[in-house]
Parts: sequence; C-alpha cells; structure tokens
Amino acid sequence: MSILTTVAFEVGQILKARNETVSVCESSCAGLISSSLVAVPGASAYYVGGCVVYTRISQKAFLNVEDDEMLNIRASTEEYAALNANRTRISLGTTWGLSETGASGPTGNRYGDDAGHACLAISGPVNQVKTLETGEFDRESNMTAFAVAALELFRDSLRS
Repeated sequence: MSILTTVAFEVGQILKARNETVSVCESSCAGLISSSLVAVPGASAYYVGGCVVYTRISQKAFLNVEDDEMLNIRASTEEYAALNANRTRISLGTTWGLSETGASGPTGNRYGDDAGHACLAISGPVNQVKTLETGEFDRESNMTAFAVAALELFRDSLRS
C-alpha cells in the first residue's frame, strides 16, 4: 500500500466513523488528493467531490470567487489555499474542505516561488494552513509530496 493510500485510508476511516464529509480543491496535485481518497473502498460515504483549480479562470468558475475577493491575494499562498478550502467546503456543503496550491516543478511559478513550494489548507471544525518546501525540482515527486502532506495535515486535524 502506498503512503498516499495509507493516509487516505486513515482519513476515510475517521470520516466514516464520524459521519463527516470532505470536498477537495487542488492545483499542482492535479487530482492526486481526490484520487487517493476515492481509492479507499466506501469513499462515497465521505467524499462529495473535488476540482482542479489550475488557473484564475477555473477558480472563478468552480468556486465562484469574484475578482474583488482576490485583491492582495495571489496563488500559492496560505491565504489563497485557505480561501479555496473554505469555498469548496461551502460550495459542496461538506463538513471539511481541503485545498492545495503550489509549484510542482521543474521550475518555480510566475510569482517567484521555487519548485517544491506548496500551501495547504483545511477548512471546517478545525482550520489550519501549512507551507511545504520540498527543495526538489522533480514534478512527479513534488506532486506526490504535496498530496501526502495535505492528507497528513487533514488526518492530524481530524485527530485534534
């Protein structure tokens, strides 16, 4: 069992036991968080849906975030991740919202963040944000590291 599947299984068990639900908004993970949660048998009991918000256009369309809400906020920040986690939770009516935004590599993003930079956020009964810097340039490795870190942050939030 991969680390992604292992942590997703732990998250799923907790959510099912509590009868709670989650929605996910991903960027540079491109669906790895959602696919890990859905890979767990019985995921329909807790996983409501998710989206890949890779551009401002998709953020507006999927999360209904207006231009004025983005004043002084940029992608790949904790504030942006928290906004998206909260908005996906509200949009899909879930107990929890989970969000990731970052620069998977091999180069950094247009905002000046290096490859391996990600911001993660949890919205719900517990709100948390975290910044991760892997120091790696490999795109696939960073995508996996971001997804694992997001699921671990969520699992730890569920346990607190």
